[in-house]
Amino acid sequence: MDFKELMAARRSVRRFSDRAVPREVVDRILAEALTAPSSRNSRSTRFLVVDRHDLIARMAGMRDYGSAFMEGAPLAVVVCADLTRNPGASGDWGVMDSSAASENLLLAAHAVGLGAVWTGVYPRSERVKAVRTILGLPESVVPLNVIPIGYPAETPEPKQKWNPGNIRRNGWTR
Repeated sequence: MDFKELMAARRSVRRFSDRAVPREVVDRILAEALTAPSSRNSRSTRFLVVDRHDLIARMAGMRDYGSAFMEGAPLAVVVCADLTRNPGASGDWGVMDSSAASENLLLAAHAVGLGAVWTGVYPRSERVKAVRTILGLPESVVPLNVIPIGYPAETPEPKQKWNPGNIRRNGWTR
């Protein structure tokens, strides 16, 4: 699949088969995710792979999260920003780095036949606190999102997202 096909075909998958994802496949997509750009080459993105069903179920059940579909995933990747990697800089840089890595992870998963969906954690303080508590994250590590991953049990159609009205040129009103 070429890049244009990959971009057009990627979609959010919320139902997964019970088939386990081999560790070498997980390692491959994580390596591809880490090719994302990084502010000052700080490489502040950290991945926490969760394949224990009890931990996935606890994250799925977080109050105000609405991600019960996560519970059916064989694994979830918590994408985090390690604030110690860019001392003196705003924590926002790590969040941006981790966002770029998250998109790469979603594309890499799709490219190998896996389904995935981005579920937001940051900046909702109650979600950040819940993920930190469940997984024992230190204060210097900010969980940005949780991405449930697995072999799809559904094949949703990709959505048409092109809207020329969202494009401006040379200023907002021109």
